Amino acid sequence: MTPQHTKLFTIGRRCGRLANRLILFANFIALAEEQGHRLINYTFHSYSGLFEATRDNLHCAYPVPGRISWLDRIPGLGAVLRRSRIFYHLTRYASVLNGSLPIFGGKVLTLCQLKGHFITALDGPEVQEKIRPARIVFVYGWRFRAPDLVRKHADKIRAYFRPRAEFQTASRAAVEPLRRDADVVIGVHVRHGDYRGWKNGRYFYPVERYATWMRDLAAQFPGRRVSFLVCSDERRRAEEFPGLTVGFGTPSPVSDVFALSLCDYILGPKSTFSEWASFYGGKPLLHLLDVNDSVRLENFRVCYLDWD
Repeated sequence: MTPQHTKLFTIGRRCGRLANRLILFANFIALAEEQGHRLINYTFHSYSGLFEATRDNLHCAYPVPGRISWLDRIPGLGAVLRRSRIFYHLTRYASVLNGSLPIFGGKVLTLCQLKGHFITALDGPEVQEKIRPARIVFVYGWRFRAPDLVRKHADKIRAYFRPRAEFQTASRAAVEPLRRDADVVIGVHVRHGDYRGWKNGRYFYPVERYATWMRDLAAQFPGRRVSFLVCSDERRRAEEFPGLTVGFGTPSPVSDVFALSLCDYILGPKSTFSEWASFYGGKPLLHLLDVNDSVRLENFRVCYLDWD
């Protein structure tokens, strides 16, 4: 069901780190693009300086405003407001208050994930009927998805999240040397750090296991030269990957995720970080869900930000 009028969506709750926020933001951009809505996202202030479309966009708005906010025109004020998180906190409290005490009737709605649903379909009939009378929609939740719309509007989403030039330069500098001496470049996301404890270490794999997966994958390209870009949240050494041609990522998460998107294939544990890289670059991804998983080329596929 298509809404009868343009709405303003406001994301009112933070959801993890960079890739999580990119994915939620992107799904609502897809909905806004499809249905003609507007969107602001103060939860993205932590990362707004990394991207061309949000660096001078105080409200992290979509579509991008035609001119810079007057608050950003006062030297230093915009940066102070972003660091203070004041707009985020006001939005979060307003969304919670409106959800428990809807004083504006149906014109202002707090949209929460549908009960009993693992993923809430933004373009599905339940959500569309719920938001139909609203003019302002506060979004409070993480598992909102619209994969068909993301696929349809992928180019506009990618354009909005183009990293700043210096991050693109760092990403290309990590990939291009590998590309010169290889027919295939495979990005490998080795996530340790927080994965030691997350879900009791379910997706924490030793570096030696990654090296074995990489050798297994290289063998599936007979007669072709294969190089690997290893991006990790910990310092890695070439000696950890014997018999393989490897290069390493950058000190910046946004440069790393963009570098992975420049590879031909992406391999890594379950993570929104590699999902974003797959979507942004349109490159096939395989998530490693168990330490005993095998890697097969036929199991790689491009992610459209709908994986659970």
